[in-house]
Formats: sequence, structure tokens, C-alpha cells
Amino acid sequence: MELTRHLARIASAGSARSGAARGAGRPDTEAGITTAEYAVGTAAGAGFAGLLYTLLTGAFGDQLLGRLFKHVMDLLGIG
Repeated sequence: MELTRHLARIASAGSARSGAARGAGRPDTEAGITTAEYAVGTAAGAGFAGLLYTLLTGAFGDQLLGRLFKHVMDLLGIG
């Protein structure tokens, strides 16, 4: 019986210390993204930007932007 109470005190003291090391009141779940996820997101964004640049600087981009500009001008009654 005495051994059980002693082990319970040790266990509660150990959990209190580990809680203080983590930060009191903080859950054990991971919140936010890690460095690897930042790297993947950055690479995906750079790849998408490169694809858009390639499309918009070619003939397709010229036609798309020309039609878009003409459509907006028609809506405004200017063109």
C-alpha cells in the first residue's frame, strides 16, 4: 500500500515536470506546419508561378489577355 502511494507520487511529479517543460496548459497535439511542409509549399508555389509565366508570355497569353481586355472594355461601353 505504501509502495503504491509512493509510485503514484513519483508518476504525478514526473508528469508535472514534463508538463512544465512543454508549457503549462498546452495540448500534446501538433499545431502548425513543419519546415518540410514549408519547403513543399514553396516549391509548389514556385512551380505554379513558372507555369503561369510560361503560359502568359506565349501566344496563348497574348490571346487570353487581349480577349479579356476587349471584354472588359465592351462591358464598360468604351470599346
